[in-house]
Amino acid sequence: MAHSFPGFSAAGMEFLRELKENNDREWFTPRKAIYERELRLPMIELVRAIHGEMLSFAPQYVGEPAKCVFRVYRDTRFAKDKTPYRTHIAAVFFRNGLVKQGPGYYFVVSPEGVYVEGGIYDPEPNALLAVRQLIAGEFDEFRKTFEPAKIGKLVGEIHGASITRPPKGFDPEHPAIEHLKRKSHHFIARLEPELATTPKLLPELVKRFRAMTPLVEFLERPFVPDAKRRL
Repeated sequence: MAHSFPGFSAAGMEFLRELKENNDREWFTPRKAIYERELRLPMIELVRAIHGEMLSFAPQYVGEPAKCVFRVYRDTRFAKDKTPYRTHIAAVFFRNGLVKQGPGYYFVVSPEGVYVEGGIYDPEPNALLAVRQLIAGEFDEFRKTFEPAKIGKLVGEIHGASITRPPKGFDPEHPAIEHLKRKSHHFIARLEPELATTPKLLPELVKRFRAMTPLVEFLERPFVPDAKRRL
C-alpha cells in the first residue's frame, strides 16, 4: 500500500519563521494551538506514513509515531542558547529496544531547509570502540555502504567529527584510518526548503532513508548481535 502526505502548510512554515523572531513564552503560549495544528499533528502523520514505507526495508525502526517527534521545548540546562523553543520540527528513528542508542535515522524540517541523516552520532566510548573495531575488521563491507554512486548521489559522503591522531590500538597505516578517526559516522543530505510544503516530501525522505539503510544496518552489529546482513 502506497502512503501519502500532502506536505506541511504554508502557515506552519510561517509559524516557524515567526517563532525564530519571537522565541519566548509570551509569544508562543497564546499560539500553541497553531503549532499543534499546523506542525506537531501533521508531523505525527508524516512519521506514520514513513513508518508504513519503512516496513519494507527497516521494519525494526517502526514504532509509535508520536514518540519519534521531538518536543518543541528545548533543554537549556547546559546550553549557552537559552531560547526555550526549537525553531524547526524534527523526528528520530531508533531501532526498537535501542532507545537513544546505536544508529538510527533523523530528519529536520524548517523554513531554511530539509535535512535527512542516517548513521551513528557521538556514541559513548565503549560503543565507539566497538564501531571502530567493526569498521577495521570489515572495511570492504563498510565501503559498500557508501561507495556505490547511486548512494552518494542521494546522501553524499559520510560525515563525522574526527580526532587528529589514530585512535589507540589501531594501525596508523590501516586503509580505513580516516574513518577510524571519526567519532561519528553518518550521512547528511540537505533538500530544498520548498519541498516541505509539497507531497514530494514523503517520497524524498523515504528514498534517502532507504539509501542510508546499508550503513545503519552495518553499524547495528555491535548493538544487536543477531542483526541481519544484507551486503
